[in-house]
Amino acid sequence: MTSAPEPRKIPELRIGAGQDCHRLEAGYPLILGGVSIEFESGLVGHSDADVLLHAITDALLGAAGLGDIGEMFPNTDDRWKGADSGKLLKAAFAEVQQAGWQIVNLDCTISAERPKLASYKPQIRQSVAGLLDLEAQQVNIKAKTGERVGPVGRQEAMTADAVVLLTRTQ
Repeated sequence: MTSAPEPRKIPELRIGAGQDCHRLEAGYPLILGGVSIEFESGLVGHSDADVLLHAITDALLGAAGLGDIGEMFPNTDDRWKGADSGKLLKAAFAEVQQAGWQIVNLDCTISAERPKLASYKPQIRQSVAGLLDLEAQQVNIKAKTGERVGPVGRQEAMTADAVVLLTRTQ
């Protein structure tokens, strides 16, 4: 008589997607993924308007079932006026970790007509990995243009998308 095989411990996985958009305007700093970028315009927002870190924060919170960045850090609260988005991301990630989740990988896309971001991608990757205490290979950063179409293509805005895979063992 053979005994039934022991049930395998299958890791619990969750996927989260985040998206953000901020308008570009002269006189504002341009910060992407925690990296300051020299450019004639910057992103406008209640915090430092780091569109990439906002998308990542939403992806993490969504995957863990913890709401979104607007619930955790409402733009109606003056505590977050001009806030460093890296600090917001770290606080949100601490909540995700508290719920027992860890990041498997993160895949991000920044859409900007200008400036060209190819030379900044390694630095942005390292910055994001550092903020989340990850290995650089767990983070991927892509940059796209708007092909002169829509708000991104007309250089009115920048957008970012992030997809994250979280795991926890049962």
